This record gives sequence, C-alpha cells and structure tokens, in this order.
Amino acid sequence: MDHDPLQWLLARLFRYGGASLLSLAFVSAYAGTASLAYEQQVLTVAGASRTVSVPKGYRLEWLAAMDEPRMLTFAANGDLFAGSHSGKVYRLPPPYTRAEVLVELGDYPHSVAFRPGEILIAKTNGLYRAPYRPGQERIARDAVTLLAALPGGGGHNSRTVGVGPDGRVYVSLGIQHNCSDQFLSASYPFDDRRGGVLELNESGGKASWEPFASGLRNPVGFDWQPQTHVMYADNNGPDHWGYDQPPEYFSRLTPGSFHGMPWFQFDGKQLRRDDCVKSRPPIPYIEVTLPVATFPARNAPLGMAFVPKGAMDAQLEFDAVVALHGSWGTRPDGGFMGSPATRRVPKLVAVRFQDGQAKRVDDLVSGFQLPDGKRWARPAGVAFGPDGALYFSSDSDAEGLFRLKHIRY
Repeated sequence: MDHDPLQWLLARLFRYGGASLLSLAFVSAYAGTASLAYEQQVLTVAGASRTVSVPKGYRLEWLAAMDEPRMLTFAANGDLFAGSHSGKVYRLPPPYTRAEVLVELGDYPHSVAFRPGEILIAKTNGLYRAPYRPGQERIARDAVTLLAALPGGGGHNSRTVGVGPDGRVYVSLGIQHNCSDQFLSASYPFDDRRGGVLELNESGGKASWEPFASGLRNPVGFDWQPQTHVMYADNNGPDHWGYDQPPEYFSRLTPGSFHGMPWFQFDGKQLRRDDCVKSRPPIPYIEVTLPVATFPARNAPLGMAFVPKGAMDAQLEFDAVVALHGSWGTRPDGGFMGSPATRRVPKLVAVRFQDGQAKRVDDLVSGFQLPDGKRWARPAGVAFGPDGALYFSSDSDAEGLFRLKHIRY
C-alpha cells in the first residue's frame, strides 16, 4: 500500500502539533548554499596516472597503503586510526604516510573511538576496549576485552562506534538482508536486535545497549552536526526494488526516531509499504521520520563526517561529507548481469547545510571509476584531521589513505 505524502504530513502535524517538519527539508533543497566549482587533477597511485575532479583550490594526495581499511578516527594527539576488514587496527602518526599495525584481532574491527585512557574497538559481535595512552604504538591482543556484546552473524556485519558530544557511546549496525524481520526492541531475540543506532548504558555496573534510533537497514556512517549537536546517519537501501529504487538515505536521528525499514521505504516522493516483510510494522507509518536528503539508489554510502569549524574552507564549514562506495548493482534491473560500466560511480559528496539544516547534495571528489566500469578506488571511511584536511580510506583496488587538502594548508 502507498501512502499519500499530504496525508502523512497532516497526520503528523495533527499528532505532534507541528513540532517536527523534517520531511519538508526537500522543499528547500536547492536554496541557500553556493554551488561548488571544480577542476581536473592528475595524480599517481600505485604507478598509474589517474584523473579526478576536485573542488577548485584543492588537491588530492595518496598517502599510505593499508589492507582493506574502513572507518577512520583521529585521536586527540593527532594520530590517525583505521579499522579494517583484514582484522587489523592501524595507527598512522603524522604525516600519515606510514601505516603501523596497532593490534591484529581477526574478525572485523571495523571502527575505533577514544575515551580518556582507553580505545574502543567495534567488531561484529561486540564492542571491545583496551587501555590506551596517546602515542602508544602497540596494544597486546590479550589486553583487548569485551565491553558489551552486539548481535553478530553474517550480512551487514560492520559495526561503527562513536562518542557523542554528550560523552556517551553509540554503535550503528544493519539488518542482515533486504527484508530481515529485525528491530531494535527488547521484544525481539538478542541476535535480531539490528537496524539502527544503539546507545551504551554503563549504569548499574554492567554495560548494556539501549535503542537510540531504529528502522535503518544499514547505517554505516554517523556523526553530529557541529552547530546543533544533532546526530545524522547515512543508510544503505535494499536491493530488491531494482536499480533506481529506493534511494539511499541521509537522515536526522533523534532519541526514539523510527526510519521505517524494512517495513516502509521512501521512494523520493512518498512513503511506501514494502510487502517483502510480512510482519506487522512495530511503529505506524505516520511516525516514520523521513530522510532530510537522499542519494540515488545503489550508491552504498559508508563513512560520513561533518566539516568542523576552521576545516576545509568557509563554504564547506559544517557540511557533511559522505563516502559513496558504489554498489555492485548494474542496469537495467540492479543485478550482477548488466554492464559494469553502468554501476554507480564511487565518489565523495557533500550534504550542504545552512542554519543547521540540510539543503542539497553536491559532488565533492569524483573520478574513481573508469569508463569500462573498473574502479581504481572506492571511498570507505572519512575523517577531518588537525590540519583541517579531509582524509578518506579506500578499501579495495587502491587500498589505503587519501587526503583532500585546501591549498592554504
């Protein structure tokens, strides 16, 4: 069943007294922020010359090789850390041209975060911790201990950890497949409590998880908007609607917000019931929070980070940078059998903000896919360094670390 957007909005206004009009972000999607201008740049990666499109006044650099790096995190002393699909956690001290193995854990240490005196490492089956001091070069494997178990299993097995402005710990995780009947609720078995962002509760002497935002199929990247301290996350849509539907999400997450999946999909105009999951939706459609921006389907957004004050240049300050990994889907139906040249191109995009609100999406860096569909890099993690530059990882083809640097630096 499809739902008329006016009906949805009126129902929401009636229910909440007009307090939240997030779905109207699309109405002003092209207002305000200035468009970016671009230039072509040639750089050499692994002995090959590659041409990329970058914003005018910026330069892209290849810095260091790593084995399947994923999410990136800077420590307070300026060291850069990368989780990986290779089982290694990497440390890269300035100038970030040499990757050292901090610890090798096996499984999938996808991301790390820091609290005073310790490092947090998110693996598929749990959030782990180890004592850590700034500048420490190695961690013993047996020093890494479980802080709180997470639902494990295959299918969307990455886990992203972040420490919020409130000092609390958050972890994102996806449902297993397109239509898995999984939800962040105590009414579901532990291994089926998936599809959103969890908040760590450390009161009472034992760490446990509480739902923060639910109904997201695979929210790999999340961060807090610097002006408002509100969390935003990107989200991978399902594959079973073909090449063009549904779009990927960029969503505003608030305590208790429900984003619909897998029961509801937003098609860019209206919310639609997805009949591939037969169970009754745990929350009615009038309470679904729509995304504040979208990316075309099959783009596979991964890491994201907001541009902090003083980084990049003034026109990008407080915008969100999202790594679009590019999925395997091809035209015409989104399956494997089409031409590789029709796959969505990997790139970095900027979700442009004005007065704390998302307005539109602009390309930032592109050129990672050749005309025949071969990808020579696929952005995965993104982070802003103490030098104000943008750092991002590629986890396939040219595996390692890149830096997008404004010429003023």
